[in-house]
Amino acid sequence: MPIDPAKALAAGPRTGRIAWTRRDVLLYHLGVGAGVPATDPRELRYTLESRLHVLPSFATVAGAGAPGVIDGLSLPGIDVDLARVLHGGQTLTLHRPLPAEGSAVTSGRIAAVYDKGKAAVLVVRTEAADTDGPLWTNDAQIYVRGEGGFGGERGPTARPEPPRGDPDVVVDRRLREDQALLYRLSGDWNPLHADPEFARQAGFDRPILHGLCTYGVTLKAAVDTLLDGDVSRVREYATRFAGVVYPGETLRIRLWRTEGAVRAAVSAVERDEAPVLVDTVVTHT
Repeated sequence: MPIDPAKALAAGPRTGRIAWTRRDVLLYHLGVGAGVPATDPRELRYTLESRLHVLPSFATVAGAGAPGVIDGLSLPGIDVDLARVLHGGQTLTLHRPLPAEGSAVTSGRIAAVYDKGKAAVLVVRTEAADTDGPLWTNDAQIYVRGEGGFGGERGPTARPEPPRGDPDVVVDRRLREDQALLYRLSGDWNPLHADPEFARQAGFDRPILHGLCTYGVTLKAAVDTLLDGDVSRVREYATRFAGVVYPGETLRIRLWRTEGAVRAAVSAVERDEAPVLVDTVVTHT
């Protein structure tokens, strides 16, 4: 079978070294919609190098996104068709605020392989540390359609309780038509997000937006509205990708303030508010 769970889990970590500059951070921020309005002082924190702070979700692309989801699919025991792969969820743990420039040693491995029947789920874990210690831990949950049914563990089934009552904030974010083309310059070159023919082969009528782009857009909305614009307050950020987003659509981001966390739910306005992100929690100080 293309996925050998025993071999994947037994394989040692793949290590590497990454580096990033202010230019990389600025490009990522533009890729998740920062800079509108261009002269707003709150936006200049994302777009002007002299005032720059780093949105924590930048960790998902630091070092041009490697090692990451695509790199994880080439680890020992994994040999799958990229057209059958979907990003199912993401959990990011921040050990301290990210510097605007830096380098780190990364370690990537398959942390779990789950059998969902019609699909296999891979948990690709990436840890990064610099000379001062750990920076972040990324867990990407990757669905591989057609690779389940091997008799393995189904994995966790518990989900967060849905938020109650009306949201504290509702933010609408209109995406650019070229949002995916801009975001992919941060390192995710999956042709699903740019090549119409490849998207059709994967079952979509046109290229879709990166789930991690929506992930970044949503975190920025939470930080800007309910965390006083302070990126250093974010400790963990988890979500489940419930549906696709197409460039040019409008995201409706509902945010609830709870003790120690911001809950979020995201939908696509033009498609009858089809769910996009669910089970979304930003844990903070």
